[in-house]
Amino acid sequence: MKYDGILTKMVSYHDLPVKYELLLGKVHFDLNSAIGQKVSVKFSGKIICVSCGKGTKKSYSQGHCFPCSIKLAECDLCILKPETCHYAQGTCREPSWGEEHCLKPHVVYLANSSGLKVGITRRTQVPFRWIDQGASQALPILEVSDRKTSGLIEVIFKQHISDKTDWRKMLKGPASEMNLVEWKEKLLQEVKSELEKCQYKILDEKEYRFDYPVIQYPEKVSSFGLDKTPEFSGTLQGIKGQYLIFDSGVFNVRSHTGYEVSIEVLNAIESA
Repeated sequence: MKYDGILTKMVSYHDLPVKYELLLGKVHFDLNSAIGQKVSVKFSGKIICVSCGKGTKKSYSQGHCFPCSIKLAECDLCILKPETCHYAQGTCREPSWGEEHCLKPHVVYLANSSGLKVGITRRTQVPFRWIDQGASQALPILEVSDRKTSGLIEVIFKQHISDKTDWRKMLKGPASEMNLVEWKEKLLQEVKSELEKCQYKILDEKEYRFDYPVIQYPEKVSSFGLDKTPEFSGTLQGIKGQYLIFDSGVFNVRSHTGYEVSIEVLNAIESA
């Protein structure tokens, strides 16, 4: 089977294991069904801006052309650093977009992907944000009214724990189990005085756990990039986060948003 279209981030479903789909053109490609089979990926050389639909020689801000990357609110620096949100100053690139995406309830969470980390996400992105990060566990700990407040709180927590995922470590296997509830109580106590300047609600919600469709994790992680390797193939051994794990390397689907590709499932691997 062969599928042609423009890459977008994989769609995920919180099943056991996580179910993944890739939308190429009008076709929903069930990626889980391709695990254990030989798959080839070929880049046509075309990159299409996910916003305006025009061709671009280089992708910016995960799938945008340069003009869109400098005019759209979703590409502004405050998306990476939410504590710098400038909506209140009247300088938001797209106020209506900010109202729809940033002036909405956000969750501050603890996750375990390559170790303990703190992060933020819109309430509507629970639990998909954690799946995109390849988390094994996640626990919402605080809820706030907007993105800027969540960013300010994240900055406070970052003084005590990381806000990053080591993607190479994450792709080598499931993270060692942690007691996130204990960490929540410990960290909230440590930052109690600093949080007094913020408006928030402490959450008492269930812990989320994730199992990914992987038949074999790589011992050494090497990655493909379509700009340097426009065509590659290998046995698909699993999917985790936004990565396809091949026996020949890993491929980050989301970082190639807007790339026109052909993906072909060649044949099932022979049983040992």
